[in-house]
Amino acid sequence: MERLPKLGIPIIIGIVVLIIFVAKSTVTIDSGEAGVLYKTFGGGVVTEEPPLGEGFHLVAPWNNVFVYEVRQQSLEEKMQVLSSNGLEIRIDASTWFQPSYQNLGKLHQEKGDAYIQRLLQPAVRSAARAVVGRYNPEQLYASKREAIQNEILEETQVLLKDQYVQVNEVLVRDVSLPPTIKEAIERKLRQEQESLEYEFRLTKAEQEAERQRIDAEGKARANRILSESLTEKVLKEKGIQATLELAKSNNAKTVIIGSGEGGMPLILGGNN
Repeated sequence: MERLPKLGIPIIIGIVVLIIFVAKSTVTIDSGEAGVLYKTFGGGVVTEEPPLGEGFHLVAPWNNVFVYEVRQQSLEEKMQVLSSNGLEIRIDASTWFQPSYQNLGKLHQEKGDAYIQRLLQPAVRSAARAVVGRYNPEQLYASKREAIQNEILEETQVLLKDQYVQVNEVLVRDVSLPPTIKEAIERKLRQEQESLEYEFRLTKAEQEAERQRIDAEGKARANRILSESLTEKVLKEKGIQATLELAKSNNAKTVIIGSGEGGMPLILGGNN
């Protein structure tokens, strides 16, 4: 009985050591993450093999695993940059990015887990300064936001080429100008809109005048043709036809032959 406590202490110590060993030898990678293996006695960061994927992994207790998020992430940036004429412009932008999965080991080895601050942010800010510096405030405010987005994306991708970071999209959410410049641009845009509206009304009036002129000319031409075609014989024939039609009707009337102007029949009386 006295020997049991003496045997129990080593057993307990062995169990504790085993628990620590197992805890240090297992790694669980969550969804949307990947692990970079660091071999303490085997050359450091593993760069020639794919990173550890999602799930449960056994590793030697003297090695380490650095976990990175590999799904798409968003970097929110508020920047102050200068336009082509030196005015300060504030840009509110979002950058969608993710680390290169296959090169995660190289990213960890060369840039470290703070690659967003060390690499991505400086690249986005540099690209934004370069792009905005090509435009004047009016272009930035009125019509060039989509072009700015595309150019900042392209500039950032060039800066991050072979840097193991994939930039998917840059979204410019807001472009803020100095209040006085913004008011001047808005006033100019209103004036341009009013000018376009006036030109539109003027064009419509000219088109309507032209339509009326063409219509009047058409009517005048038709009347002239009709006048030229109505000879005395044609008029008499039309009068005779009209007289015959009236004579056939049931209405009471008096027809005097040859009493009208030009010898046309004169019709008197009748209910209608």
